[in-house]
Amino acid sequence: MDTDGELRIDAPHRELLDQILDKWSLAVLNELCERPCRFNELRRAVPQVTQKSLTATLRRLERNGVVEREVVSVRPVAVRYRITPLGKTLRHPVDVLLEWASRNMPAIERAREEFRAREEGEAGF
Repeated sequence: MDTDGELRIDAPHRELLDQILDKWSLAVLNELCERPCRFNELRRAVPQVTQKSLTATLRRLERNGVVEREVVSVRPVAVRYRITPLGKTLRHPVDVLLEWASRNMPAIERAREEFRAREEGEAGF
């Protein structure tokens, strides 16, 4: 926050938002808000994500204090992921953004169509 109380999106903020609001992070957080999950449970819950992407996503969320990793058994190794209290505070702002997107999707779709039509019209010159 700047001294005049205005929020500014600087590099650290942008980096954090990129890491916790990306495509897979939102899907993983959505699952973990419901219950703790093991890795393969998350893979089944978000079938489009690759193992490599899920691993990287979980590591980013853990690094940022949003998810915690708990080893529940050693042989065979079993790991459970759960959302942290800090991570739970993301639920409301994300829900607000999703509500905004849902409410405004018709206007956004119209804008996209108009943009596409202009682009095609300009390409016809």
